[in-house]
Amino acid sequence: MRVIIQRVSESSVTIDHQIHSKIGYGFLVLLGIEQNDTKEDADWLSQKITQMRIFNDENGKMNLNLEQIQGEILIVSQFTLYAATAKGNRPSFIKAARPETAIPLYEYFIKAVSVNVANVKTGIFGADMKINLTNDGPVTIFIDSKQRE
Repeated sequence: MRVIIQRVSESSVTIDHQIHSKIGYGFLVLLGIEQNDTKEDADWLSQKITQMRIFNDENGKMNLNLEQIQGEILIVSQFTLYAATAKGNRPSFIKAARPETAIPLYEYFIKAVSVNVANVKTGIFGADMKINLTNDGPVTIFIDSKQRE
């Protein structure tokens, strides 16, 4: 699994010209699922994200996590995180999981995050979504569950 985490002061998902989900201060998480990903990847990644200390404390140092700031999280499926771009100019998405694999893992990941974060919002898997965000910092972090550092 791959994620792009953006620390945001606000973010929203619009589908068919209607706001579907909206959050205030917290994380926008773009989630890509690969064909070989498992629940173990989802568990590891959800724990990593929810405990990540990238919110400022009283001294302006990134030292607080989502729970400590009572932050929100917006999770959006993003198969394009598995774009293969080495050959040619048109990306291939062959490594991205097919919906029959990806949807159950996406739903499992959402539940795993919900264990540690009270306010979890989502997009709709496979929908044409418009994402609006105000990146705070800016702080943007990439994590791949297969490259645990």
